[in-house]
Amino acid sequence: MARLLIIHHTPSPHMQEMFEAVVSGATDPEIQGVEVVRRAALACTPVDMLQADGYLLGTTANLGYMSGALKHAFDVCYYPCLDSTRGRPYGLYIHGNQGTEGAERSVDTVTTGMGWVKAAAPVVVMGPPTKADLTRCWELGATVAAQLME
Repeated sequence: MARLLIIHHTPSPHMQEMFEAVVSGATDPEIQGVEVVRRAALACTPVDMLQADGYLLGTTANLGYMSGALKHAFDVCYYPCLDSTRGRPYGLYIHGNQGTEGAERSVDTVTTGMGWVKAAAPVVVMGPPTKADLTRCWELGATVAAQLME
């Protein structure tokens, strides 16, 4: 069975809504043969990343950068996972109030270095998520999970 790892930093009600929509999409009953594992970014380990076949990354945009929690996950896992996770698909969702470009760029830089493949366009939300934003989050989760179906 394929494993999808959701690495998330969810410090606010807005991020919680987005996280729940991503999980809902990834666990849609029509998607078969994919185990979805959730890890808070501060608890993510190299073993978590190595055991996964694909990734969904959730972060806030903080001062024009990814959250410190997601950065910590990458700091801990980067070298132990570098050669073993190349070519794996990932998706990204970001919440910010302004200036999310730097957060997106910082995640792109790390994932490019790891050799991961962007499976879908990032979902970027500013302010309270709308119904359309949450639908895009659901679609992101479903898209990445469906790519892992056996």
